[in-house]
Amino acid sequence: MNTPFFKQLTILGVGLIGGSVALALKQAGQVSQVTGAGRNLNTLAEAIKLGAIDQATTMEEAVSTADVVVLATPVGQFPRIMQAIVPHLKPDAVITDVGSTKSDVAAAAREHMGKHLPRFVPAHPIAGAEKSGVSAARADLFLGKHVVLTPLPETSPDAIDIVERLWQTCGAKVSQMTPLMHDQVFAAVSHLPHLLAFALVAELDNRSNAEQLFGYAAGGFRDFTRIAASSPEMWRDISLANKQPLLKELKAYQDQIAYLAAILEQGDGVALEMLFQRASIARNNWNKSSGN
Repeated sequence: MNTPFFKQLTILGVGLIGGSVALALKQAGQVSQVTGAGRNLNTLAEAIKLGAIDQATTMEEAVSTADVVVLATPVGQFPRIMQAIVPHLKPDAVITDVGSTKSDVAAAAREHMGKHLPRFVPAHPIAGAEKSGVSAARADLFLGKHVVLTPLPETSPDAIDIVERLWQTCGAKVSQMTPLMHDQVFAAVSHLPHLLAFALVAELDNRSNAEQLFGYAAGGFRDFTRIAASSPEMWRDISLANKQPLLKELKAYQDQIAYLAAILEQGDGVALEMLFQRASIARNNWNKSSGN
């Protein structure tokens, strides 16, 4: 029997992503023990029951014996957590995260990780679901999905190799980019769509006939707004952390909406069809290339 590559793994924030990491490594037989820590004792008890973690303890104790530590809380909590765990980390421990923004995470690491900064590897798994919490975790969540690493110039190559191996063991395809490039890309293709979905559902819910509207909503509405069921706390933190790139994307979208309103007002069927055709071709090409 092969010896697991990851001896002691600690997950800080055992939700959908953190729980799925643990389950994937366990299923692959590549982790000896998983320890969890978090704010909610009921969540930790559920994680043990589901087999995602083997034990739960305090954050400081959980990291003290860890070979690899995964920060899987909302990104707004990272600075506080980094400050708390640094005095308790093993010298050679590797620390990584699963946050959806990276420039803020890099800045927090530089401020709070101290001598452990070279052992910190920022990462973002491009996988998730509209349901949050450890009850939604599953071992195949990352199978065939992209994970972006955004190592800093200070990051040690062996730490990068360890985190890359972790994600490849989970079945993911790993790539690298800078934190800034990451935030610009995902403001457009991830963060903006979430804001739009939240905004549409909130706007309809504010109407006096909201119950009637939701009663007639069908597949198109369900597809467009599915991600509005995501964690409000997590997306609050993501939106604020990536504010400037996201504001730029919102402005570009507002310009497109203004153009759409103008040609609709003018009754310009040719322009409408051209816009729809361009979007349809782009969407179908993406669908084919991504295998969705």
